[in-house]
Amino acid sequence: MPHSFCPGPLARREFLAAGMLGIGGLTLPDLFRMRAQAAGLGKESDPETSIIFVWLPGGPPHIDMYDMKPDAPTEIRGPFNPVRTKVPGIDVCELMPRHAAIADKFSVVRSISHDFADHGGGHKRMMTGVVPATPVDTVNDAPATGSIVAKCREHLNRGVPNYVSMNPGGRTGDVFAQGAAYLGMAHTPFTVQGDPSQPQFNVPGLAPIASVASGANDRFKLLAGLDRINRKIDASGAMDTLDQFQQRGVNMLTTDRAKKAFDLSLESDSVRNRYGRHCWGQRALMARRLVEAGVSFVTLIMENPYQSGVPSLKQGTYNWDSHAVNCHIWDDLKVRLPIYDQAVTALIEDVYQRGLDKKTMILVTGEFGRTPRIENTKGSQTGVMHPGRDHWPQAMSLIMAGAGMKTGQVVGSTNSKGEHPKDRPLTPNDLWATVYRHLGIDFNESFLDHRGRPMPILPTGTPISELL
Repeated sequence: MPHSFCPGPLARREFLAAGMLGIGGLTLPDLFRMRAQAAGLGKESDPETSIIFVWLPGGPPHIDMYDMKPDAPTEIRGPFNPVRTKVPGIDVCELMPRHAAIADKFSVVRSISHDFADHGGGHKRMMTGVVPATPVDTVNDAPATGSIVAKCREHLNRGVPNYVSMNPGGRTGDVFAQGAAYLGMAHTPFTVQGDPSQPQFNVPGLAPIASVASGANDRFKLLAGLDRINRKIDASGAMDTLDQFQQRGVNMLTTDRAKKAFDLSLESDSVRNRYGRHCWGQRALMARRLVEAGVSFVTLIMENPYQSGVPSLKQGTYNWDSHAVNCHIWDDLKVRLPIYDQAVTALIEDVYQRGLDKKTMILVTGEFGRTPRIENTKGSQTGVMHPGRDHWPQAMSLIMAGAGMKTGQVVGSTNSKGEHPKDRPLTPNDLWATVYRHLGIDFNESFLDHRGRPMPILPTGTPISELL
């Protein structure tokens, strides 16, 4: 008669390891303790609402995407043509045909501008809604919006983080001005790195459980290991010996909600193919899964398209910073925009089809636009002359969807050369006021900074009425 295997009692170090989910060097118990000790609670917001914030670092070219100027001089308009969408009056670049097909499901905002032409200052200005103290670097002196949301919802315990940031390439935190500033490390995002389109992908921070549970890196064995730990915890009663913060750390890693939220194998091949078998597409799909699981704020960074099997383009560049010295902007966009087009439109369509369009807002933007006038400079990688565009915070375009907003419209306009707002000038503060309104957060509320001074969430700003 075969003997049944008895694994024995769960060692304390085994379930403690389950709570060691590193976030900027913090474990989950550390994180929960810091949140419990943080001074003051935020106003209770609407917990059923969420944000998917798609960040395009480097600055996407508004004139070549959502605010095309076909009648402008050749040194302004570029080589691509606008195409009509299913909504009269909305045109987009010919390289984004999927946008054209669903233009009724998003709105284009063309008239936001600010004064920070450096990437660092632009990141901080757009990420926080506060004028930064310095025009360069990306270390925040005001909390990023995701950190504000995490603070206001720190009382929620859904078995998943309230604030997640997906950063390809392992670049985290202040690199993209996502810092929590005076709110402290407890309100920084839980960072997910790597490329989920790859078979070996797993969520960093869950890896320690893999070594404890099975000694293997295979994702399916990792999930099986999680199940084993979960069964042992239930049977042993050892959870009773842990303090509440360690319990929350373990629970996050052993609940079905946490495991399922990050497990793309639960999606059909047709859905995964629809998003695109690429880092950007699969991260967009994961973002949708995360908000369904209860995450309040997901930052999805779409930076480098040359991954997941897409060959590197010598005259391309890794982010949206399309100076002529960095890339041949037209060649780069021919690769970049189709991937972007598929991932973003699949996300928007999926949110509507799954009935999330009242709960979830999708916001897609970078830190600024690009110069209307085309520059020509020798490329640093190719040694030949390239066309490109420089930084331009005076005008930019972004899109918004979901949240029960009025869609299928253009808000604001720029002048005939795309240089500055012509109608309905707006600021980043108006954008974030719209976001906070959706989340039920009073953006006039204040938090204390390091010196004990009350700092309002937004010093100025009014929700964009056309969207409401």
